[in-house]
Amino acid sequence: MKLPGNMQNMMKQAQAMQEKMQAEVALIRVEAGAGGGMVTIKMDGHKNVLGCKIDPEAAGDVEMLQDMVVAACNEAVKKVDDETKQKMGGMLGGMGLPPGLF
Repeated sequence: MKLPGNMQNMMKQAQAMQEKMQAEVALIRVEAGAGGGMVTIKMDGHKNVLGCKIDPEAAGDVEMLQDMVVAACNEAVKKVDDETKQKMGGMLGGMGLPPGLF
């Protein structure tokens, strides 16, 4: 099915914008901590954990350590989501789309 010229251009622009957004997201790096910095998680824009730093003092209480790792990971995910929304909002702002669409 062949799309009208204007629609075809819009589809190409949307595809180019999607590729640019994916590249921007791939560059995101965040760091989040829990337990006053006893556990620190580094995460990329695709929500892959890149590193985990644990203060040796936190290793004594396994349950507390587990809770801090979970909390730090959840905080890192939230930071990635916030940065992604911010980047997407800036890129999509010029398209004239209704607020809240993305």
